[in-house]
Amino acid sequence: MIKETLRHIFAPLPLLLCLSLTFAFAACEEVEETSIYDNWQTRNETYIDSIASLIGNRYIATEEAVIQVPVGAMFAIRTEASNTDGEQYVYCKKITDNPTGRRPLYTESVSAYYYGTVITGASFDGNFEGYSAIDQQELNATDKGPTDFDSPTTFSISGVVAGWTAALQLMHTGERWMLYVPYQSGYGTSEHGSIPAYSTLVFDILLEEVVEE
Repeated sequence: MIKETLRHIFAPLPLLLCLSLTFAFAACEEVEETSIYDNWQTRNETYIDSIASLIGNRYIATEEAVIQVPVGAMFAIRTEASNTDGEQYVYCKKITDNPTGRRPLYTESVSAYYYGTVITGASFDGNFEGYSAIDQQELNATDKGPTDFDSPTTFSISGVVAGWTAALQLMHTGERWMLYVPYQSGYGTSEHGSIPAYSTLVFDILLEEVVEE
């Protein structure tokens, strides 16, 4: 009788142990997932401050000034972001330049390759696998470029976030830039799909051509 009773008491233990471990792992995963975005606004602002510190006095407003910026140098372009935080900028770095290429107008559309990441390096969109927010080495035109299996996307200059709109109007076809877009010139204080609020948007973009209507 005693053995029978003990058998009934301890028989469910493996099941209870499995359930406990399952809940424990689920709880750990939930904590880990939440921690990815802890202090997200502050971390994004700190990231942009570190990028802005590399600009010096390179605040660019004209095509002629952009042409003078050497490959690999950082510079800033003022955006028309609608917010109350004062003047806003998109921070840029040339990977390649092509001063004889065509510069698109605000009313036009372009075909481009792009790869977008948040400050952790996690990708949220793109049509090729390019450089990310955590690639701080010397960037070049051949590494992580589009392959024969990738295809460019067509979109209007006026139909993208303010940071893109400002930068694209000063790019030339054939050029590849990194864009570091503060949240004020991106999606602001609201979530956008998988992109959390207050996110800096980092893009590797290769401008293929201006699309003729």
